Amino acid sequence: MQAISYATFGPAHDVLEVKELPTPTPAPGEVLVRLAFSGVNPSDVKARAGARPGVTKPAFAQIIPHSDGSGVIEAVGAGVDSARINMRVWIWNGQWQRPFGTAATHICVPADQAVALPDDVSLETGATLGIPGLTAAHAVFGGGDVAEKTLLIQGGAGTVGLLAVQLAKRGGAKVIATARGSGTTAAEAAGADAVLDYTRKDLAPAILAQNNGAMVDRIVEVEFGLNAAIDTEVIAPNGTIATFGSAKEMTPTLAFGPMLFKAVTIDILLIYLLPTPQRTHAISLLHAALAQNALTCPIANVYPLKDCAAAHVAVETGDRAGAILVDTRS
Repeated sequence: MQAISYATFGPAHDVLEVKELPTPTPAPGEVLVRLAFSGVNPSDVKARAGARPGVTKPAFAQIIPHSDGSGVIEAVGAGVDSARINMRVWIWNGQWQRPFGTAATHICVPADQAVALPDDVSLETGATLGIPGLTAAHAVFGGGDVAEKTLLIQGGAGTVGLLAVQLAKRGGAKVIATARGSGTTAAEAAGADAVLDYTRKDLAPAILAQNNGAMVDRIVEVEFGLNAAIDTEVIAPNGTIATFGSAKEMTPTLAFGPMLFKAVTIDILLIYLLPTPQRTHAISLLHAALAQNALTCPIANVYPLKDCAAAHVAVETGDRAGAILVDTRS
């Protein structure tokens, strides 16, 4: 098989290499997937760059990056129903705690990590459902039904943010999103009831004004460290801040008193570790929204496999209008 791999941390163009490797054979309980697309996420590029706190060297001698992907099952291991052969699937946790991820023509994964892709959903969309899709679904619905509640989605024009806006609206919530520039239009198109520039000085009062002076029930947060003070000001008593990122401020200072007297729940999400019942629920939510044409997964660009380094740079650079994919067939 052809794959992209790295053995040391460093800049994408310096460490990512095209390799010819043996095509793996599925072990008992596994499936072999011929991949069509591989999703590139911020966690993938941070792992390759060595940017995770306390990690000084790669966990494996050779790593094929990326956890998300889509393709067709080509073979199954012992104990897996052979009827799954030729099934279109999307993959989650492809490279989580494993050396070989989805930046390749093939991957072997446990059978439950290859989820049947609905017939009318494209393989491109399938490659966005792992980290972005599951994160959005759990961030919005991890506390239960959101009907008639108000959600603030910080970073509503990011890949997760746009999915979260759509899912929350489908769930019957009022959605206030933050974005900037062209992202404002994207968040509005996704269905947000109001979109505010996240750089404005009066952001907290503006959020409350959009909710008729009332505080918000739940916050989906992409930059917890930077936004903790604003979130604390606008969150309702017994509300939840569901956060999946804090890249720009990894050691935030929290106003414990105001949070205490609102009994705020800070729910830190790491989708890799989502327990099976919650993951199953999130998958069902994504599939149901797709079946009703209530979820569009925006894709900013698709790169051929040999240009995987450029795909990493595109994710690192930011300011993109959707997911970055690698076409593993090209």
